[in-house]
Amino acid sequence: MIKEAVLHMPLSQYAYAVCENKLIIRIRTAKDDVLGVSVFYGDRVAYVEPIPVTKVPMDKCASDDLFDYYEAEITTDLTRVCYYFEICDGKETYYYYSRGFTDKMTAHRTEYFQYPYIRREEVVNIPDWAYDSVMYHIFPDSFANEKRAIGGKENLSLETPGGISINRLGGTLRGIIENLDYIKGLGVNLLYLNPIFMAGSYHKYDTIDYFKIDPCLGTEEDFKELVDKIHENGMHIILDGVFNHCGPDFFAFKDILENGEKSKYCHWFYKLRFPIEYTDTPNYECFAYVKEMPKLNTSDPEVRDYICKVGQYWIREFGIDGWRLDVANEIDHDTWRAFKKAVISVKKDAFLIAEIWEDADVWLKGDQFHSAMNYTFTYLCRDFFAGNRISAIEFDQQMQKSLMRYPRPVANAQMNFLDSHDVPRFLSYCEGNKNKLMLATFYLVMAPGIPSVFYGDECFIEGVTESEYRSPMAWDKAGGDFSFDINKWISIRENSDAIKMGDYKGLYADEDGLYIFSRAYNGKSVYVVINNSDVKRLIRIEEMACLNKGLINLVTGEGFEGDLMLDAYSGLVLE
Repeated sequence: MIKEAVLHMPLSQYAYAVCENKLIIRIRTAKDDVLGVSVFYGDRVAYVEPIPVTKVPMDKCASDDLFDYYEAEITTDLTRVCYYFEICDGKETYYYYSRGFTDKMTAHRTEYFQYPYIRREEVVNIPDWAYDSVMYHIFPDSFANEKRAIGGKENLSLETPGGISINRLGGTLRGIIENLDYIKGLGVNLLYLNPIFMAGSYHKYDTIDYFKIDPCLGTEEDFKELVDKIHENGMHIILDGVFNHCGPDFFAFKDILENGEKSKYCHWFYKLRFPIEYTDTPNYECFAYVKEMPKLNTSDPEVRDYICKVGQYWIREFGIDGWRLDVANEIDHDTWRAFKKAVISVKKDAFLIAEIWEDADVWLKGDQFHSAMNYTFTYLCRDFFAGNRISAIEFDQQMQKSLMRYPRPVANAQMNFLDSHDVPRFLSYCEGNKNKLMLATFYLVMAPGIPSVFYGDECFIEGVTESEYRSPMAWDKAGGDFSFDINKWISIRENSDAIKMGDYKGLYADEDGLYIFSRAYNGKSVYVVINNSDVKRLIRIEEMACLNKGLINLVTGEGFEGDLMLDAYSGLVLE
């Protein structure tokens, strides 16, 4: 047994509660190294000695390139639990507890792994509606200013009480309202809008006033109408909150530019140096090194209170359903804890997504965010579907590894996407191959997490530079076959709890692009078959141990018993 590969971390993604009487316990071992693992648990404050323990066999729930992961569900009325593991490799059996390994468990209960108390406040708690969501991500300036059109006043500059506001392509909130029927027709039910608050630039990440709609995009009345109509259509909406930094015309920084060290807002900003050098190499902290985006000192009580009030305001006054929080990994954790408490106090089921490009586990403990932008998903899809740089085998291994980063309820709520306003269009990574984009989108809808479609992907928009991937919505190409396919796939997802919330297991993968995985929930399973290659693939059901006879193709509704032919760059959902 390779003992140094064995890993368990209490009170983490390896040990978490999904309700007050149910714990999920995981352990990691070296790949293909052990035959079986069990967990023994008991009452850590029992009156008897030694305490009675219950044995629960663990299932292998995932495998990556180096490790296997085992999982057990413990249903118990105990509120205080201690536990240890039994690991057998066919030759030896070891017990694994907080101090390491032993061949005979004689340690006292206080030396077992501990789940001190299953507190209801610390149970993984994702809003129910999030799991039903399929997101449509809109960059407002680029989308529309009227029905099926984006052709407003380009490079418009408007004088506001706080400064100059500009746009680039002329998209408006009214344009989104006029095209809600199109958005709903795709099958999506959650809108995510990039910043819409008063700002100097067309992208609106340099905020002037967090309590005002940018005049280039519309009015507060327009936004209220948009939110109301979204809700009337059974949809949700989240906004982009940019609190790591502001714009140079934000009242507090404007005061500093005018008054220097005498400004009463010096403590609102992070690492100011005087005299302020407002140049392309600023001498104060910014987002990256962008002088127009000075970094806020979010740990300051006044700034933190201001941010929390913004978070509450747009929920209380306009009814938005949550926030995507920009540059979340550069803001102190206490601010996010305060922000979540403030927002939840106004709307209990508000949904919070963090922009974090790396692993986000420290932000996803339940006290700060529900979800994060899943860039690992993006990179893996780019390498497998677009670039064919990794095989189906490696794709499966890396995807399973990524899912083990978080508790399953959290993994199933991650914001998955192929591209966004910050990265090149996925079709460009595919070098214009539309079939690759379509197959990757099919996987996006079937994989664990909340699928997010960036506006215009369904119209085959390409682009590598910022101005290209934020290009105008291609309304002349809207409503094509790809949109119909997306709607069909989303409909399958909508009617399957297994796809929305189920376990994910890789069942078959080869070097030639064939990949089969399952999603299972409450005794029901679906099987997803993907042919990521440029040739047809024949699958003989009788020879494929991971598939059963009597399956139904959920895309066509047809059943079959024998062979299955997959076209190049295509996928099927079977039940």
